[in-house]
Amino acid sequence: MNTYENAVQVDSLCKSFDDFQLSDVSFTLPRGTIMGLIGENGAGKSTTIKLLLSLLQKDSGSIQLFDQPLEGDGSALRLRIGSVLDEGFFYEDLTPGQMAKVLSHCHPRWDSDHFNALLRRFQLDPSKKFKEMSRGMKVKTKLAIALAPHPQLLLLDEPTSGLDPVARSQFLDLLQEFIQDENCAVLLSSHITSDLERVADYITYIHQGKILLSEETAELLHRCAIWRCTLEDVRELTSNQYLSVRKNAYSCDVLIGDRRAFLSTHPDAILDPASLEEIMTLYAYKAQ
Repeated sequence: MNTYENAVQVDSLCKSFDDFQLSDVSFTLPRGTIMGLIGENGAGKSTTIKLLLSLLQKDSGSIQLFDQPLEGDGSALRLRIGSVLDEGFFYEDLTPGQMAKVLSHCHPRWDSDHFNALLRRFQLDPSKKFKEMSRGMKVKTKLAIALAPHPQLLLLDEPTSGLDPVARSQFLDLLQEFIQDENCAVLLSSHITSDLERVADYITYIHQGKILLSEETAELLHRCAIWRCTLEDVRELTSNQYLSVRKNAYSCDVLIGDRRAFLSTHPDAILDPASLEEIMTLYAYKAQ
């Protein structure tokens, strides 16, 4: 198996549409890790994933997959990628068994034995039509198809949306198992930030087509905090002491970017831990 340092490296990636622009997007996903891609609807998460899959062509910037430049249709590199997208799939009347027959003829790395083993693990009926499946069964079918060719990179666009907590937990367990082979990596777009806190080694936050942050999850959660205070307290702060402020009816939520530095100047302040959802929500105020 080929070794490489980074599964994905994106530098200054740009893509323009009539009503939206992806601007100077840069991030790096090392092998053996999971990156959570967060942001509001329409922020550019799906566009970024489609660019990595060569479903869209970039305007400028660079993309490297497995330390190799993505050029043209990227067909050779895409054989090493598995993807689960919310949109676009097989005809709803097909069964997993029929889908497998189609894919075995068009994907040179397709492993029928592995696919059947995944169907058994996911308790999926290979003869059940896709349109007759529940939301959870459909997601599992898509994931089985993505994993059957033994990919080294999984690109997942909101795969757990609509799943019950048990199904989501099983899904996340499988992702962690997948990266035990340290040549594999996952880019997971999700609105369920609690899932990302559990499994993501890195977080990349995209807002209105621009990257607001991209760093290790543990470091981000350790560094950031929330100070719940009065408006008068906020007025006494300098702009470099906090990231953003959300004013409530009777108080303010202040996102602190460096807990230790803030406490060195405000030793009596009581800081609350900041969840990933709170960081995402409050950080957006900074970008406005």
